[in-house]
Amino acid sequence: IAQKIKEARAEGDLSENGGYQAAKEAQGKNEGRIAEHTHKLRYAQILQTSSDGRAEEGSVVRLKIGEAEAEFLLGSRDLSCTTDKKIISTKSPIGAAVLGHKAGDTVDYEAPGGRKMQVEIISVTPLA
Repeated sequence: IAQKIKEARAEGDLSENGGYQAAKEAQGKNEGRIAEHTHKLRYAQILQTSSDGRAEEGSVVRLKIGEAEAEFLLGSRDLSCTTDKKIISTKSPIGAAVLGHKAGDTVDYEAPGGRKMQVEIISVTPLA
């Protein structure tokens, strides 16, 4: 990118230089990505999951909801860089309901909109 900017500058008038503008835009995007990754690394936390099988932040939880099954990572969006699994916050109704429970437990929670729901925890495993 730096080389493209240098070459575009050599072409003269920068205000109407499309190559220069494109290179500067690419540079800005890259600097934004660097800042984002720097922030994630600076505030990263190592999660240590317990071995007692209880659902906690960093656990992969598999649920039975009616006849369907769902699997998700219990935690925050900051974990999204470590997995492609769906992430459910511990502050969400279902996340808060399963927090601290283990496989075989049935838990109740109130879904958005006020509907009462019941789910069975099939498994709780650490994120591999």
